[in-house]
Amino acid sequence: MKHNFSLFFLLVSFISFAQVEEKKLDELIQSTLKTFDVPGMSVGVIKDGKMIYSKGFGVRSLTTKQPMDDTTLVGIASNSKAFTCVALAILADEGKVNWDDKVSKYIPEFQMYDPYVSQNVTIKDLITHRAGLGLGQGDLMFFPEGGNLTVNDIVHNVRYLKPENSFRTTLDYNNIMFIVAGEVITRISGLSWADFIEQRIMKPVGMNSSFGSYNRAKAVANKIDAHAPVDGKAIAVPHDWNETGNAAGGIMSNIKDMTTWAEFLLNGFTTKEGKKLVSDKNIQQLWSLQIPDRVAMKNPYDTSFYGYGLGWFLSDVKGHKQVQHTGGLIGTVTQFTLIPDMKLGIVVLTNQQSGAAFNTITNTVKDSYLGIADRNWLKNYGDRMQKVEAEYNKQKKEAFAKSDAFKKEKNLQPKAEQFVGKYNDQWFGDVEVAQQGNIYRISCKNSPRLKGELLPFSNNTFIIKWDDRSYDADAYLIFSYDENGKAESAKMKAISDVTDFSFDFDDLDLKRK
Repeated sequence: MKHNFSLFFLLVSFISFAQVEEKKLDELIQSTLKTFDVPGMSVGVIKDGKMIYSKGFGVRSLTTKQPMDDTTLVGIASNSKAFTCVALAILADEGKVNWDDKVSKYIPEFQMYDPYVSQNVTIKDLITHRAGLGLGQGDLMFFPEGGNLTVNDIVHNVRYLKPENSFRTTLDYNNIMFIVAGEVITRISGLSWADFIEQRIMKPVGMNSSFGSYNRAKAVANKIDAHAPVDGKAIAVPHDWNETGNAAGGIMSNIKDMTTWAEFLLNGFTTKEGKKLVSDKNIQQLWSLQIPDRVAMKNPYDTSFYGYGLGWFLSDVKGHKQVQHTGGLIGTVTQFTLIPDMKLGIVVLTNQQSGAAFNTITNTVKDSYLGIADRNWLKNYGDRMQKVEAEYNKQKKEAFAKSDAFKKEKNLQPKAEQFVGKYNDQWFGDVEVAQQGNIYRISCKNSPRLKGELLPFSNNTFIIKWDDRSYDADAYLIFSYDENGKAESAKMKAISDVTDFSFDFDDLDLKRK
């Protein structure tokens, strides 16, 4: 298929049209893969209802070496949240739900930590990151993959999450509330979240190759392996997803379908057959700022407002409204960008977890349409990430060096009987610290993949070195002792800022059983 890639430049006070060679974008993507060690990437650009660019680069898996193309399925992660909100908008248009309905109307057993919030939290609160829970708070109930908790378990356990913020005051990105919103859809419609998304949205929109969950795409050969850096080099890691988290990030899609989704949205939420799935009234709800967040005084797009609507981040870029979201799983990140008044959509899907990679592509394409001269985003992000990664590596190196030094202080190290045993956190479940020969290990009952070795760090602290090195989430395990020198409780925190916020260690409050 031949692609005609036209980008628009604004010269002085006249609008002229300049065709940027497709080859230049191809070369930028190839250089981006190399710079950020991304095995594969697919990119789509839609403008004025026409596909301008649709290609894949690199390989979908370092294991199979099969090429990545624009039909390769990728977990779009949190770009799934928009589908959850559109599903609720469809139900709202049908009179089956109101944005301001109390959550308890549909899930009577639902409670939050604060009784007042339990009684007053609404559907809209769930999907605007303003219910009071902190960034990623509670994510360990479904992240990383392979956990045992069900959606009903998560709905129940929310009551044990002590909020970090006051109700409706702060935008703190949170997945758990979207899982609850997905359960609202299920209880109203009688369909699973994935069934509703596939039947009521994907099918009419024409997203014929997409799936509402990873498990439904297992038989498809043309899908990525995820890749994460381990010891400085990307390796293939399992690419899957807990079914419990579908409403927050479960969809598998590709460039062909995601640009079809973009075209549908830019065309007033109207399908190619002319069917309008969401009323203008509820489109306005979806794309109106519901809760603001801070904006840097100096930023590359002269942005003056930023915040969350319903399922999308909203901001202004050079005077144009931008509707955008990103998504991230272990080993893959994605970005979806719309500038509605320009009828412009940009989609970047990757099989590595470098946000710098998708930003390089999105910003370069976006700048071309905004008439901004080349700002060399590849070099800017490349230089920035070198500095950031150097700082991360320094943090980790210093922690392990201190651990190595403390290992020599045999007389200071705690004895097994002081801390070995079972601990419990109300919302996360049981955690066991055990002795195996000359080493100590930790395992988590409800998250079986979260297990590792304990390395002594101080007389009350160990470093948890997780067995799965792709997590890049080693953490301190800090015991609190009673007057007899026996551990009563424990807290955790990451040893480095590189750790993804969904490794929600800080909110664990482990009590010895």
